[in-house]
Amino acid sequence: MNLLEKIKMPKKKANNPPPQVPVYWIENSDSVSRHFQFEPDGQLLVKIVDDSRPVTRRIVESFLNKFFPSGYPYSVNEGYLRYTQFRALQHFTSAALSVLSTQSLLFAAGLRPTPAQATAVSWILKDGMQHVGKLICSNLGARMDSEPKRWRILADVLYDLGTGLEVLSPLCPHLFLEMAGLGNFAKGMAVVAARATRLPIYSSFAREGNLSDLFAKGEAISTLFNVVGIGAGIQLASTICSTMQGKLVVGPLLSVLHIYSVCEEMRAAPVNTLNPQRTAMIVADFLKTGKISSPADLRYGEDLLFPSRLIEEAGNVMVGRPLHKAVKPSKLHQIKRTFPEGKFILHLRTRWTDMILEHNATGEDALRGWLVAAYAADIEKSFNLSTEIALQDAYERMNSVFSPFLSELQSKGWHTDQFLDGTGCRFSF
Repeated sequence: MNLLEKIKMPKKKANNPPPQVPVYWIENSDSVSRHFQFEPDGQLLVKIVDDSRPVTRRIVESFLNKFFPSGYPYSVNEGYLRYTQFRALQHFTSAALSVLSTQSLLFAAGLRPTPAQATAVSWILKDGMQHVGKLICSNLGARMDSEPKRWRILADVLYDLGTGLEVLSPLCPHLFLEMAGLGNFAKGMAVVAARATRLPIYSSFAREGNLSDLFAKGEAISTLFNVVGIGAGIQLASTICSTMQGKLVVGPLLSVLHIYSVCEEMRAAPVNTLNPQRTAMIVADFLKTGKISSPADLRYGEDLLFPSRLIEEAGNVMVGRPLHKAVKPSKLHQIKRTFPEGKFILHLRTRWTDMILEHNATGEDALRGWLVAAYAADIEKSFNLSTEIALQDAYERMNSVFSPFLSELQSKGWHTDQFLDGTGCRFSF
């Protein structure tokens, strides 16, 4: 066959593959039928085929899907609903107070703004001092890690203090700059402290590695009720709070409700990291009942205002004092020889026990030291033995119970890899 014949021969048509049948299926779940289908580009398309749920239930479930983590309530730890309820109330009152305070500031400056103008200008006035607040709070991060609940409450107290100064500014317009500056400075520090403590609080509710989902839904709740609060603030500024007398009545009521909300919000959070207060409470419960308390069990027993209080049942242990103040140099080597493998030093005093940790001590080391201190205080009180013998006996008793104690502690959800003692001093030989 020559070349010309080959060219004239008809070309065989390529075998085209048969068209692909789309892959789809239907799932029936909880009175809802959904059609699932893969698109040619691999994307999954979902359509609701039949929905027999009542309208009210659809609205509730739609709200939960938008503002609560996926899988709620099984994907979060105990207390999340109560935390969210008071978080919403906190943001509502905070936003309403913000509108009233900004309106007062503009009155003090000689302006007569509308409530809508006050709402817009509030974003400009509050930003200036936040940078100064960040600088002031930059050295307090370790303390916030140790006591996030306390610093979160303090943040809202600072916010209300700043707001109060702004509300009162029309009473002394000649001091407008001073009062506005101090008010925004306090509010700037409050914003930084609130943001810094947000992650430890959210982490305490995460159960299935869903921290990002928790964070996103929590911020959605905050945004929603901030908007509602701004609307309520505009309404109040137009009616009851259009006069200074009205602000002096409504302002304190909103502030009290705001602080109450954040206190209840923090009490509901089951923080599961070890700090001095929570460690003392764990040890005290263990010595009294022989059981390990979970983060949810201890959350309502925490002292949010004075977390450094000593707990007698746990040995009255004081953590983090400088080594040269806690132990005399002549006794240092003797005390260290008592616990050759321990990453802590204990010094029993009349009213309390000093515990100083090594620089690389973990939460497990702090628990060991705390148990020894508590056992030693009990032995010394019950048998009237010398301090050295009491510490040795307590160390042996601690070693005999520590393995099951630690296993149960971790099974309850406590994180023992770190001990958050804030700015407490540590030592290194």
